Order: sequence, then C-alpha cells, then structure tokens
Amino acid sequence: MPKIRHPAVAGLFYPADPIQLRQMVQEFLRAAASGDGAPPKAIIAPHAGYIYSGPVAASAYARLAPLRGTVTRVVLLGPSHRVGFLGLASSSADYFRTPLGDIPLDRAAVDSISPLPQVHALDEAHSMEHSLEVHLPFLQEVLGEFALVPLVVGDASAQEVDEVLEQLWGGPETLIVISSDLSHYHEYATAQAMDRRTAQAIEELRYQDLRSEAACGRNPVRGLLLAARRRGLHATTIDLRNSGDTAGPRDQVVGYGAWLFREAA
Repeated sequence: MPKIRHPAVAGLFYPADPIQLRQMVQEFLRAAASGDGAPPKAIIAPHAGYIYSGPVAASAYARLAPLRGTVTRVVLLGPSHRVGFLGLASSSADYFRTPLGDIPLDRAAVDSISPLPQVHALDEAHSMEHSLEVHLPFLQEVLGEFALVPLVVGDASAQEVDEVLEQLWGGPETLIVISSDLSHYHEYATAQAMDRRTAQAIEELRYQDLRSEAACGRNPVRGLLLAARRRGLHATTIDLRNSGDTAGPRDQVVGYGAWLFREAA
C-alpha cells in the first residue's frame, strides 16, 4: 500500500474543498501578471495562509505557465517551523496529498541524495509542516502532473543546501522552488525597509547577508543564492508586499516576496 503524507493545513491555510481551492488559486493567478522573459529555473515564494500571501505567491507561479509539459520534477525546499534538526529532511512517503489530488515523489531523486551526510529521512519534519504544503496546489494548477522532491531544511549551511541542489539541478525538466516569508511582526514601515534590504541582497546573490530576522526560510534561500551565483543565474524581484497590503492590520505585519531566477541567455 502506498505511503501518503496527508495535508496538515487544508482548511486552515487554504480551503479543504477542492472546488473552492481551485477557484481561489485560479483567481490569484488571473490577477497576477504573466510577465515577459524566459521562464525561470527557480523561484522563491511565500508560504503563509492564502489570504495573506497567496497574491504574492501567484505573482511567481503565473510565470510558470509556459513550463507546463516541460517541467516533470519539482525540487521544493522550505524551512522547518515545528521540528528542530540538523541538515535537510527527506520524506519516506510515496505521495503527498492535497485536496487537488496526489503528487508522486521522485523516489530515485530522493535516493540519489540520501548518501549526503546532511540529508536525513525524517517524516516527523514533514508531517505538520506547512512551508512545503501550501505551494503544492499552486504547482498542481500551473504545471499539471509532476514528481516531487520535498525537503524540509533545518539548521543547514548555504554550502550544505547548495550541494543538495547541485545533485538535483537537472535540466529543463527540473524546477526548483524555495519557500520563505520575510520579516515578521514589525510595524508596516519598518517591515517595508527590512524587506527592501532583503530583496536587494537576493537580487545581488549576497547569501552571506541574509540574517535570521530577514527571512524565516533563510537557510534554503541562502543555498539557492550560492547555487545561483555559482551557475551564473540572475535574480529578479517581481513582488514585494506584506500582510498589511493583502489582509490584516499594519501594526504587526509579515513580509512576503517573490523572485525569479533565470539562467543567462
């Protein structure tokens, strides 16, 4: 019998009803600009409840529409919010389930990184983690069918994350998605200033300058920035807002951003 990782935050962060969920995702995507330029190799997008970060996430996912039918594997990395551990946690599941259906894991890809000392099979890190889960309905709606390599990132260096990304990098069939929110619980203007500095560091691939207060997903983000620098990718900020812009008061906000990483022409 296949082993399934069931949704942990359906009905909390996003609708549990598949019809409502699909309609919500489609509305976010329709409201987002599709943009110009080559499709990205990697994106960074936020992972809060959809009413807060969904419009910002959609600004990145709308740019992936041309990749439908080309991307057959998504490497998805996000921070751990509930379980503390060293390195990166893989999953022993065969499928990740969402209200929109089951996504198969690329077991061969997961097995290929298991010899790395920083990679550990740790289902506990996945069972209640939202940072990966909230991206899956967007990916299902935009890409259709694909296989997943889900990795929750704990206490890991940029070099350790980069080594994993290098092994999974692949070609046009592989998309890399990094899940991260930005500053947390500052007043509106302070958050805007902090997030602008973070956006500049990401655009300039300055992974060393991302501190703990800049982004909750700083560890996977830093690894991607190191990989992007090494491979000559260019980062573009396509959205930068916070919960005071999307839903909620402005006295304590959470920052959200979306970035595209493209290979040099």
